[in-house]
Amino acid sequence: MKRALASGLVVVQIFLLVALLITPHGNVWPVNGFVVATAIALIAVGVTLAVQGSTTLGPAMTASPIPREDAPLATNGVYAVVRNPIYTGLMSGGLGLVLIGSSLLHVVVWVALVGLLAGKTRWEEQMLVEEHPAYSDYAARVGRFLPGVGRIR
Repeated sequence: MKRALASGLVVVQIFLLVALLITPHGNVWPVNGFVVATAIALIAVGVTLAVQGSTTLGPAMTASPIPREDAPLATNGVYAVVRNPIYTGLMSGGLGLVLIGSSLLHVVVWVALVGLLAGKTRWEEQMLVEEHPAYSDYAARVGRFLPGVGRIR
């Protein structure tokens, strides 16, 4: 049951990311040079965070929120700044796509993605606390998606 739920969350996450890419462009706000530059910066930051996060995890990397057994707890590199850099990267890149997309549907899809990733993170963190006794101290020092924000007390 747990693995089926994890797989379902991953499928929905992929669906939402693809939806951000293929949703037709709107005209809710003007897409001028500033908006495009901001979107490109957000997408670049997102890709960088996601790549650095996945590279730092190494063999512990999995799309599933279920941590790999006996995988070390990553607290170095980008994980010293935020606990979930891959998700932060997906949200940042997704926000860039929203800016370029200029539609309410883009906003709705992005909000759904953020909600999904937030829920997936909370579930994953419960399992990480069980798997790694040091996770609670780490989560008290490091923000969930942004530096200093969302620390667990």
